[in-house]
Amino acid sequence: MDLTQLSCEDFLSRLASKAPAPGGGGAAALVGAAGVALGNMVGDLTTGKKKYAAVEEAILALNARAEALRKRLEALVQADADAFTPLAAAYGLPRETPEQQARKAAVLAEALDGACAVPLDIMDACCEGIRLAADYAEKGSVLALSDAGCAALFCKAALQASALNVAINTKLMTDRAHAAALDEKAARMLAEYLPLADEVYQSVASRLRA
Repeated sequence: MDLTQLSCEDFLSRLASKAPAPGGGGAAALVGAAGVALGNMVGDLTTGKKKYAAVEEAILALNARAEALRKRLEALVQADADAFTPLAAAYGLPRETPEQQARKAAVLAEALDGACAVPLDIMDACCEGIRLAADYAEKGSVLALSDAGCAALFCKAALQASALNVAINTKLMTDRAHAAALDEKAARMLAEYLPLADEVYQSVASRLRA
């Protein structure tokens, strides 16, 4: 099943059920995609306006990046579901003999690595989404300023949610050095981009209240 082809109602109904996917990872990718789409909307509301002619070229470049990024995050909704399948299968492998135990450990290690790769990719995309939101908030139409702030917050939430999805998988890894490296990669993105998202929010909130 291609989750990206479901209606909003069907996606949310499946998310609310005991179905193995979508879960937190797919939901995070969708929230990130929504954040990027909001930024793109700000751009579309800015272009073609005489008042913003000086930033038209810059906004068009942002829009092109946003469209590509939204499609990337949409694809990651399905990628997260696809990564869960081998992980679930690995947990179901027998471990009665030493040979079975060794095989299960190897398969599980590979599946856990794959299950971490997708949320890390979602995090990377959300970092880019926050950068775009900052640019849209700075250069975009003031009539859509609140939407630029929402874009940053959506991407921030998706970034943090994806970090949790990394952590739940690295916790189960037997290769602790590899797990620590993945955790550190996630931590670096959080350290750099959570403050930027908060900065965008505070700037937008201050301008709206001025």
